[in-house]
Amino acid sequence: MAPMTDSSTASSPAAQSAAQPPVALTIAGSEATGGAGAQADLKTFQELGVFGSLALTCIVSFDPAAEWGHRLFPVPQDVLREQLEAITAAHALDAVKIGMLGSPETIATTAEVLAGLQPRHLVLDPVLICKGQEPGAALDTDEALKARILPLATFVTPNHFESLSLSGMDEISTVEHLEEAARRIHETSGAVVLAKGGVRLSGPEAVDVYYDGTTLEVLAEPKVGEVPVAGAGCTLAAAVAAELAKGAEPLEAARAAKAFVSAGIRQRLSSRAPFDSLWQGGAAAER
Repeated sequence: MAPMTDSSTASSPAAQSAAQPPVALTIAGSEATGGAGAQADLKTFQELGVFGSLALTCIVSFDPAAEWGHRLFPVPQDVLREQLEAITAAHALDAVKIGMLGSPETIATTAEVLAGLQPRHLVLDPVLICKGQEPGAALDTDEALKARILPLATFVTPNHFESLSLSGMDEISTVEHLEEAARRIHETSGAVVLAKGGVRLSGPEAVDVYYDGTTLEVLAEPKVGEVPVAGAGCTLAAAVAAELAKGAEPLEAARAAKAFVSAGIRQRLSSRAPFDSLWQGGAAAER
């Protein structure tokens, strides 16, 4: 005869909640090769012990016949809104991460939902796509992101180009420049900033700068090559979101995310594409 269990204890709310992982949402685009975008975000959440949900904004498919240029297919706005409706009805979210939005319309829909949701932790990977000031869809999208999403963010992780754009600086070629950029972005947004220098700055180390209005810290790891790795930016922001969802303080989350990404770069995946991809299982492989 099987031993009897105390069903009131086994199924009690306290017992159930003790086994529940934190829940994070990524609002991002699909990247078909698996190296970046929503795929990278969900793998990062899983590796770091967080339950991940996804509202898909677009589908990005590189074109191997055209020098691996981007092909972007937006998700209709009603479909995006219905995804967000289902996710927010199902889960009490511990953190939200925003990646590729891709259009002013998608930005407007996302901003409307997030303004009502007001998540405690909103981590923005500010994917800016306009390399100049020419009018058109790219510039419109970037300006909409700055106006509608950046003010909602609690933590922002700009790369070198995005740090230039968001700070208004003409040059970021030294750690001191990157520190100034982080200060300026914090002053204009109010968000905690982790400005990524990565391999863009000269020297033997991949350097990022953390600034929260009080604490400034340079995070550095030895460089692995001089070429950026696909998925590093997505993974860093997702790792920050995961750590915040688990209860980490912002600086602690930044340090942990930097270490996680560095391991993923060391364990990078090569392919027939003209770029390597970060492997989110890198940290586990090095244990």
